[in-house]
Amino acid sequence: MTPGGATPPATGPAPTTGAATTATGSIRRPKTSGLAKGDNVPGVAKTDPIMIIDNVTRRFGGLTAVDVEHLEIPRGAITALIGPNGAGKTTLFNLLCGFDKPNSGSWSFDGTNLSGIPSFKVARMGQVRTFQLTKALSLLTVLENMKLGATSQKGERLLSSIIPAIWRKQDDANEEKAMELLARFKLDAKADDYAASLSGGQRKLLEMARALMSDPTLVMLDEPMAGVNPALTESLLDHILDLKDLGMTVLFVEHDMHMVRHIADWVVVMAEGRVVAEGPPETVMQDSAVIDAYLGSHQDVDLGVVTGRVAGEHSAAEDELLEEIKEAEEASIAEAEEEKK
Repeated sequence: MTPGGATPPATGPAPTTGAATTATGSIRRPKTSGLAKGDNVPGVAKTDPIMIIDNVTRRFGGLTAVDVEHLEIPRGAITALIGPNGAGKTTLFNLLCGFDKPNSGSWSFDGTNLSGIPSFKVARMGQVRTFQLTKALSLLTVLENMKLGATSQKGERLLSSIIPAIWRKQDDANEEKAMELLARFKLDAKADDYAASLSGGQRKLLEMARALMSDPTLVMLDEPMAGVNPALTESLLDHILDLKDLGMTVLFVEHDMHMVRHIADWVVVMAEGRVVAEGPPETVMQDSAVIDAYLGSHQDVDLGVVTGRVAGEHSAAEDELLEEIKEAEEASIAEAEEEKK
C-alpha cells in the first residue's frame, strides 16, 4: 500500500529477493535481484522496466551533457545513478521530469511517452522528484508545505475556493495524511514551524515527505545525502528503503559509494553524458569503466616518475601515458598552425 492507501500497480513479473541484505537501523532488508534479462552491460533489458529511455541527448553549445543510447529502470527496486561531477546525472534527471527539453530522443514512464510533457503533468502521473538544493517554501509552515504536495485539490479552483463547504472535507483529509507522514519522518513536532527554521537535513526529510503526498509510483531523489548532518544519514537511508517496502520504485543520484553499496539494488554509472556500466553494486564497483570514470584510466601511474620529478624507471603504463601526452601536444600544435593559415 502507498502512504495514501492506494495499491501500487503490479505489472510484469515480480523481481526476486536475493540473499544479500541491507543493514540499516535495527532491520536487515533483503536486496532485490533478478532485475535484468541478460549480462550486466550498458542498456541491458530489464524484466519489468518502469522507465525506458532511448537516444536521449542534451547539448549546451558544443558540449554534449547527456547522450544516453538506451537505459531501462527496473520497477520495484532502488536504482542508484552514479558518476563523477559533470557526468550528466542531474541533467538527465531534469530531462526525465520535464524540467528541461532534450535535443533528441524519447522516454516512457509506465508505458506512457513523456516526451514534451511538462513537469507538473509528469508529477500528476506518479513520477515525483526531490532536488539537490531543497525547494521548501521558507515562509510557509512545515504543515503548509506538506499540504501543497497533495494533488487534485478542490480549493485550488477559483470559484470553489470561496465556498469552504466544497473543499473543507478534502482539506481535513490532506492535513491528516500530512501529519501521519510528518510523524513517520519525525517532523510532526515541527508542523507549525516555518520551513526556514529547519536544518538542511530536516529540509531533505520534508521534501521527501512532501513528495509522498501525491502517492507516487516512482520517486527520484537528487543527492539526498548532500549537506546532511551525519546524525540524520541513517534516518534518511531507512526512509529510502521504506519507499521500496511501500511498493514504490526509487531512482537516486548519489556520490557516497558506501551508501550506494548498502541500499541500491541496481547501479547505473554515467561518465561524460553516457552510461558506461550498470549492474548490481557489488559487481559494478569492480568494473574497470567505473574505476576509470572516477579515478582516470591512469590511476596506477606515478606522475612523479612520468614528469621526471621522482627518480624511477618507466613502466609500460607510464610509457603509454607519455605517448598519449606527446600525441596530444602534436595534435594541439597542428591545430594551432591550421588556425594561423
